Amino acid sequence: MTPPLVSVRDLAVHFPIRGGVLGRVTDHVRAVDGVSFDLMPGRTVAIVGESGSGKSTTGYAVMGMQAPTSGQILIDGRDRAAMSPADRMAVMRRLQIVFQDPASALNPRMTAADSIAEPLQIHRIGTARTRAARVRDLLDLVGLPASAADRLPREFSGGQKQRLVIARALALEPQVVICDEAVSALDVSIQSQILNLLLELQARLGLSYIFISHDLSVVRHIADDILVMRAGRVVEQGSTDAIFQAARHDYTRQLLAAVPRL
Repeated sequence: MTPPLVSVRDLAVHFPIRGGVLGRVTDHVRAVDGVSFDLMPGRTVAIVGESGSGKSTTGYAVMGMQAPTSGQILIDGRDRAAMSPADRMAVMRRLQIVFQDPASALNPRMTAADSIAEPLQIHRIGTARTRAARVRDLLDLVGLPASAADRLPREFSGGQKQRLVIARALALEPQVVICDEAVSALDVSIQSQILNLLLELQARLGLSYIFISHDLSVVRHIADDILVMRAGRVVEQGSTDAIFQAARHDYTRQLLAAVPRL
């Protein structure tokens, strides 16, 4: 049996609440409290829930942007907390993230080519010439013309900016891409274009996604499995078909009832 690329085991992320003159810890916000799931190669796990449910914090912990309070994050069966700094850097190349707001994710003073090439420079991959060739290939891969390379972010539409962010995430040839509300800031028609692009890239490159969203109508089109989170905990998880056809938890049914229908 093929092992999971990412295994999350009883993950907890708690933030301290301080009070009093001395600023002592009086309590904790349990942003994530006991989350577990597996991400298999070539599949998409969606994490859904309302704002404050802990879904983005879970994604940041998997990415390594947020330190867990407890629990394990296993990459190919290896606990990332026990890895050497060099091994953790190698893992970072295999996991990349696409944020909600592409305008904030791009440096307004960097051209599209510089933004896409930046991960290659950080990891010291290739020469200036080979990086330029890689940028052209990535622009083509996400459906942008080669002429876009020398343009600044302000010269792109919202959907085009998100394509740039996706191209940058793919620069290091990752196996896992975490999409944190990657289409929620876009118009509905552009959302469908970006979702189709993500599906095409998954089929072409064999990517696995952790897709974070509050919108079940979006999740239905891209996810193989769904985790429903509320107040830091998973209240229901299962295949997409099972969740949509026979949701068991009241909160899941409320989310499904909120999905607009034509």
